[in-house]
Amino acid sequence: MLRASTSIFLFVLALNLMALDTSAQSTAPQPDGWLLVANKGAHTLGIVNPKEGQQVADVPEGGITGHEVAASPDGKTAFVPIYGNSGVGKTGTDGKKIAVIDLESRRVTGDIDFSHGVRPHCPVFGPKDGLLYVTTELNKTITIIDPRTLKIIGSIPTDQPESHMLALSHDGRRGYTANVGPGTVSVLDIEGRKTIKVIPISGETQRISITPDDKLVFTADQTKPQLAVIDTASNQVTHWIPLPGLGYGTAATNDGRWLIVAVPTVNKVSIVDLQSFKVIHNIDVPKAPQEVLVRPDGKVAYVSCDSSHQVVAISIPDWKLEKLIDAGRGADGLAWASASGLRGH
Repeated sequence: MLRASTSIFLFVLALNLMALDTSAQSTAPQPDGWLLVANKGAHTLGIVNPKEGQQVADVPEGGITGHEVAASPDGKTAFVPIYGNSGVGKTGTDGKKIAVIDLESRRVTGDIDFSHGVRPHCPVFGPKDGLLYVTTELNKTITIIDPRTLKIIGSIPTDQPESHMLALSHDGRRGYTANVGPGTVSVLDIEGRKTIKVIPISGETQRISITPDDKLVFTADQTKPQLAVIDTASNQVTHWIPLPGLGYGTAATNDGRWLIVAVPTVNKVSIVDLQSFKVIHNIDVPKAPQEVLVRPDGKVAYVSCDSSHQVVAISIPDWKLEKLIDAGRGADGLAWASASGLRGH
């Protein structure tokens, strides 16, 4: 009788433990969003759980390189322009498609076909109209796409070759492209679909970003260790910020107080005070930092590191290196997808 009671007790205890375990799994904290990484060397899109600091999936793009990525505002879809197999301005294949990736099923579900080689590169969602704007270098344009129908609906001339990267103002009225080989920035009237001005920067320039208040635009001189600061009211370079090496990707913090700069030639991330326009802190990071993304909550900055196949997470504003996240080969472009697009994973 004692043995039977003991067996019943152990059986009931096991059921209770199983119920507790199931409950714990169902109530486990989910990320507020997912970090997307364009692994250009691996030809995949990496999906990173930022709370765990792990890449939980990588989606093959079809064997051709995509450098950048944008997530739809609802977090359900990623758009990866397939650039080609070379660097900007170098001999190689000319990409003509954008891969459309469903983030729930984690697979390519469609594409946007330009019908000819354009080297599509940097995709940005319009903050007001919800349209997708993509740099199309060989056409010297920004191509406008309806992300719901996947149809090309227009274009904006940049009047410059190698329009590689794009930043849009938060009011949706202006666009700014970094034109690499000419070393210029094109200022675009988004609604009028025309170029307003071309601003000379240097012999070569790279990457571009804008402050949350739309007053300043930044692009990195590739001939000297300095960053150009463009005043958007006058569309002129008003400051030069000295850097410890040649700069690359940049992003301002949500409060507009600081600028985070990837400096790949010295494997550092520099923090610029936007009141004094001076570097106030340098953070050692893995080799070849590329792109900077500030998380929507403003608490963390992510920096992709190409050669190390990693993404670093830096806490704001104490500037501590919080995590090293293993990604894929050639980790480059970054985007943030809201959690709704990946529920259940």
